[in-house]
Amino acid sequence: MALLSLLQDTARIEEPRAAHVQARRTSLNGSCPVKIEEPRKRQRCIPRGDPQDPHYRRLRYLRYADDQLLGFTGPKAEAERIKMRLATFLRDDLSLELSPDKTLITHARTSAARFLGYEITVHHANQKITGGRRATNGVIGLRVPREVIKAKSAPYLRRGQPAVRSWLVNCDDHTIVTTYGAEYRGLVNYYLLAGDVWRLNRVRWVMETSMLKTLACKHASSVAKMAARFRASVDTPHGPRKCVQVSVERAGRKALTARFGGIPLTRYKNAILTDRRLPPLTSRRKELITRLLAGRCEMCQRPGEVEAHHVGKLAHLDKVGQPRPAWAELMARRRRKTLIVCVACHDLIHARRSPSTLTA
Repeated sequence: MALLSLLQDTARIEEPRAAHVQARRTSLNGSCPVKIEEPRKRQRCIPRGDPQDPHYRRLRYLRYADDQLLGFTGPKAEAERIKMRLATFLRDDLSLELSPDKTLITHARTSAARFLGYEITVHHANQKITGGRRATNGVIGLRVPREVIKAKSAPYLRRGQPAVRSWLVNCDDHTIVTTYGAEYRGLVNYYLLAGDVWRLNRVRWVMETSMLKTLACKHASSVAKMAARFRASVDTPHGPRKCVQVSVERAGRKALTARFGGIPLTRYKNAILTDRRLPPLTSRRKELITRLLAGRCEMCQRPGEVEAHHVGKLAHLDKVGQPRPAWAELMARRRRKTLIVCVACHDLIHARRSPSTLTA
């Protein structure tokens, strides 16, 4: 695809109105402060660069697994052409098809694009001044989708109100709080990059009320008494936060502590994604498989094709009034309900042919 020309950053030409207002402010230097304030307010409402610059283009590309996001600055018609080029490339070179329902062109300032569970927008606020400049305009913002808040609250609601989770009632207090705490902590930690992560307060209230109702059902008590019984406070970088905490004392060891809440719903700007390399799984092979792959009869010790002889219980090896055969002695001695034998020995066990001498 010939998109490299769009990947080159160029500076926008200066907005003519901005230059005019700046000249006006310069001419009023030393005049009455009231006269200077009027062009200063006008200048804050005028962009520094011309947003309609016909020669300015910028394209940014982001991918995570099979999810892709392209940020394009330019006319919508060119965005449509880029989409068509992508579809052609994927179809002709990779034999893949773009989903028309998921491949959308969104105006980032007036709407929001969905990517990895976040809503991605572009901020614009002429009134927010940081360091003497409008530092917010054009900055990418992450938001928590309202659909996520509704979907994450739904499992804990019944007829619109937080409800008891009956499958947790028979568990101990530590397990109940651990279950709710892990679910809430995973959700909050994922959305801490969002500027409006405080919206998860709704999910926190729903989950906490459902948890207290579950504890109240277990102890035949009330929600208020459970809240007073398990209420605690935890120190955070943003100050103390209330939480629900259950501790299980253990003799000679550190107490087991389960906690729900206590996480400040404040944007974490410096989040770092650390991909941990998991150690290779080294699962031991089942003993039965190892014995089968050995390819040796455990009765006559001859190598070759083998089969497995099974019994339901070791107690079935003994029959009243009958002596225990050699193969049964071998299984009893090894304390195994299986015996790897060759075809000849297997036939002998089932008495399908005349018996021969067995080697235990």
